Amino acid sequence: MTDLHKYKDELLSLIAKSELLYYALIYELAQSKPKMREYVVSQLQKKKLKLINFDEEYEKWYTESMEVIRQILPSRYDDFKHLYKNEKRKVVSALTYSMSDYMIGLNNREWAFKKFEQQMKILAAAERQFHSSLFRIKQLLQADLFDSEIDTARELLRNGYLRASGAIAGVVLEKHLQQVSDNHGIAIKARSACISDYNDALKDANLIDVPTWRFIQHLADLRNLCDHKKQREPKTEEIEDLINGVDKVSKNVF
Repeated sequence: MTDLHKYKDELLSLIAKSELLYYALIYELAQSKPKMREYVVSQLQKKKLKLINFDEEYEKWYTESMEVIRQILPSRYDDFKHLYKNEKRKVVSALTYSMSDYMIGLNNREWAFKKFEQQMKILAAAERQFHSSLFRIKQLLQADLFDSEIDTARELLRNGYLRASGAIAGVVLEKHLQQVSDNHGIAIKARSACISDYNDALKDANLIDVPTWRFIQHLADLRNLCDHKKQREPKTEEIEDLINGVDKVSKNVF
């Protein structure tokens, strides 16, 4: 997840840069409007930001932002690119004007304001998509991890390590129920929550029905049998039931 968080930091940095460019563009367009320029400077001072030069900073911002959008929000990549340069246009108008026109000082440069605003909005949408993608990636990675741990539990069972096999399956179940609770914003009062705590909380929140709650509780009982050596030895079929049950819950309770 380190690379993803680094990518997120880069995206947030670009969004912060877009705000600076926004004020810089207004400032440049307001050459004959001193009051507007004063307003921009005052807003920057309030936010403890410095005025930058739009012409000097935009191209780098555009290049980096375009790559981010290509990766995170490919459905808007062409839109973002066309706002910079429209290769298919036949005439230059307020509708077809692009940011590349602004950079070479073509026609009415004020037309660029709306184009840059649209680019900012697309980049902001990329941030929202990133959070959604990050959540999905995290879920997929966790699902892969659980599958791997369940495979380990099956291998231990095949080699006769019943208690170890059941203990691993129990950990997977507990982690999964914890994740489901977190996804739905369910707070668990117990300091050291266990399977039963999560199971009860999910039932109370109407996220699982009574038969599912009973099934999970049965799995918790089997897990406890593996963890407490003072109890009788677990049976092979019980550990098989535990592993299969955990696999089922992890794929059907969300």
